Amino acid sequence: MPALVDADLTVGAGEFLVVLGPSGSGKSTLLNLLGGMDRPTTGHVWHRETDLAAIDDEAMTEYRRTVVGFIFQFYNLVPTLTAYENVQVATELVADPLDVAAALELVDLADRADHFPAQLSGGEQQRVAIARALAKRPELVLADEPTGALDLTGARGVLSILRRLNREQHLTVILITHNPAIAAIADRTIRIVSGRIAESRINEHPIAAEGVSW
Repeated sequence: MPALVDADLTVGAGEFLVVLGPSGSGKSTLLNLLGGMDRPTTGHVWHRETDLAAIDDEAMTEYRRTVVGFIFQFYNLVPTLTAYENVQVATELVADPLDVAAALELVDLADRADHFPAQLSGGEQQRVAIARALAKRPELVLADEPTGALDLTGARGVLSILRRLNREQHLTVILITHNPAIAAIADRTIRIVSGRIAESRINEHPIAAEGVSW
């Protein structure tokens, strides 16, 4: 059975899009296709004028390196590196990175730069992961269940930072989640059921992340 069926989706520059769906619905596959980690067996995935389904492996690696910033549920920080050093790793991948200290400042962690992951809360570790993604100056941020391992307070903090960066830095953010409460902060929400986009809904009045509750 295909993971996605007839999925037709356009995401605008600067949009904050939430993709909702239960486990196994196809939302992670969609994120992997948009991020250049998977290729479609049929169809096309366009970034501006480039069809990601048609480019070679070298060009795809360059796309992942320079265009996309990834944020994962379980942070993927290197435990033996400080917050500063975890972000610094990402800056070595691109020609014109954001200053590491500036990236940590954007996520309100300037005073925790010399701390190791084990010395940080879950919310702080996720904010380091956001800073790491931002350090590459990406056009597109893909967040895979970024609040799934956090309590409500930590989740609100992470969502607030993502929304602020979306607005202030004009980042395009696509966030996948199984939690429908998060849809309230989005510009638009799509819902995936059994590999199909079952609904696309514009949110006329997004709420602040601090108002999210579950």
